[in-house]
Amino acid sequence: MKFIKKVLKFLGFIIAIPIVYTLVSLLLSAITVNDDTPQDHPENKQAIYLSTNGVHLDIILPLELMDESLLQDLVIENQEKYLAFGWGDEGFYLNTPTWGDLTFKTAFKAMFLKSTTLMHVTRHSQKRASWTSITISNEELNKLNAFILQSFYLDSEGRKVELPNTGYHNYDHFYKALGSYSSIKTCNSWANSGFKKSGLKAAFWTPFDFGLLNKHE
Repeated sequence: MKFIKKVLKFLGFIIAIPIVYTLVSLLLSAITVNDDTPQDHPENKQAIYLSTNGVHLDIILPLELMDESLLQDLVIENQEKYLAFGWGDEGFYLNTPTWGDLTFKTAFKAMFLKSTTLMHVTRHSQKRASWTSITISNEELNKLNAFILQSFYLDSEGRKVELPNTGYHNYDHFYKALGSYSSIKTCNSWANSGFKKSGLKAAFWTPFDFGLLNKHE
């Protein structure tokens, strides 16, 4: 009986972990920081964007609003007007081009084991109707540029390091990044941290895409 009780306690603990994680995530996602609307700043005239594939957030900047240091070493074609930036686990990015390719091993490793990360940069020639528009000030924009740049790994010569022939299409690229992915630091918490540190409205913390998107509806 003691053995059975121990097994049941262990199973209860295992079941409780995702429940507690979800409840805490929803609670912290609901807390708003930098609750200062763009309309409060008359100098705010630029627009940046957020996009989601239903799970993962990208931060999208028009080329004319990007610092030269951020643009350096990135592949850009003549017709491109926007770049989308995402951060995430290297194994997840490279081994999961579609959600149908997701395996338990890949998900477990990304969430619970220390791993390398990548920046995913996607080129766009025009704005999409599905993007969420955010008005931003010059000061906030400068901080966001710096945050994204600081997420890239730079080699000994200060250059971004691309992983050739790894993009999903002919208009996206992967670059080495800094930091390790986990259940605490997800692709969406990265985007949320960028907004939070830039002074833009954000969630206190969120691992979900809606945690940040809901702040800009």
